[in-house]
Amino acid sequence: MTSTTTSTPPGPLASKSSKLIIVGGGGTMGSSTALHLARRGYTDITIMDIASADDVDGFAGCTAMCWDAWTTDPLFKPFAHEVGKVFSLSKGRMRSLNTKNKYKRMSDLGREDIKRLDNVDEVRKAAPHLAKADIAAFTCTRGGWVAAPDALDAVGRELQKVGVKAIFGSSGTFDSLTLGNDDETVKGVRAKDGSVVEADLVVVATGAWTPALIDLEGQCVSKCWCFAHIQLTPEEAAELKVIPTVYSSVYGFFFEPRPDNHLLKLVNEFPGYTNFQSCQPFGSSTVQRISVPRSHADHPDDTMPQPCLEEIERLVQKTLPHLWLICEHPKWKGVVVAPGDSGRTFNMLPVVGGQIADLIEDKLSDERRHAWRWRPGAGDPKGKGRPGPRALNLSEVETTWQQD
Repeated sequence: MTSTTTSTPPGPLASKSSKLIIVGGGGTMGSSTALHLARRGYTDITIMDIASADDVDGFAGCTAMCWDAWTTDPLFKPFAHEVGKVFSLSKGRMRSLNTKNKYKRMSDLGREDIKRLDNVDEVRKAAPHLAKADIAAFTCTRGGWVAAPDALDAVGRELQKVGVKAIFGSSGTFDSLTLGNDDETVKGVRAKDGSVVEADLVVVATGAWTPALIDLEGQCVSKCWCFAHIQLTPEEAAELKVIPTVYSSVYGFFFEPRPDNHLLKLVNEFPGYTNFQSCQPFGSSTVQRISVPRSHADHPDDTMPQPCLEEIERLVQKTLPHLWLICEHPKWKGVVVAPGDSGRTFNMLPVVGGQIADLIEDKLSDERRHAWRWRPGAGDPKGKGRPGPRALNLSEVETTWQQD
């Protein structure tokens, strides 16, 4: 199938009274979409998910791209912590060009809250916890981190309040789309337990599971990243209070401990792990090798691959532009795909659903419609989307972390 662009807007995909199903509605893309559609007056929305989103990874950094939404929307404002950000790479590395280019892009946009950190004294002043770091960096004051599970929980409670229906468990777990007699018009979703939920429009927002559920023709590759929650004492946490969020290929990604439990989240900036398996997603005529999530829900006793654990431990010792796929499916009428697939979608929780709602209502700009279009073969199969070494498949690492 060739890449498709839309020269003539197709018109709205649904009316305010249409039956809408959001598959994966408990996650970032799905929850945000349900929220924005409900706020726009849609009255018959059902979210389907294997479980409610209570296993999200703790808390997340947030970019200034949507910071205004986090700090002005009453629903999200309580969970935003504006402590600023530091982007850094070690001096002398070629990848420092990424930092310089990021600074230039932000400067060209007229950002007045950014500042270069060209020497040790400037780094120490902006980020005292990096006083001994040999880095080139820049800082920006607009931005910080957000409490992810708290924000998603607030969205879920708001969706309940406005009448959005939810189906969880096997009845909410996607099995396949149901098609009309023409084999291209979607009529609903069949769940794992065999039940069928009818719909006029289905939004598939199942995140990393999406390539294994419906055929995306190679546009997305699912990966996982390792992070650690480190329990600090109140005294240790106090020393890191209101530190700026750090993004660094050398020192990792981390920010101030949560004030309620003193947990520090630390992420190594490794390109990630894949988990390729043979499966046949809906719409594919053949079995494919697809990276499939190895979820904590199915493997609650799994730990962490040893190389990743060693990297996290190293970071502890030192420190204590992907385009979305948001479009109509070109093969089936009545399906919108919105898997996320950028590695940083949670930042956009307050606003991304508005973009999907704009697509549904035929209000999405031509520029964004083109950028987020269906584009087979445009994914990242070689794992070059992030700086650093190549991504590893889980089959390439020792298996003592797997607890089957």
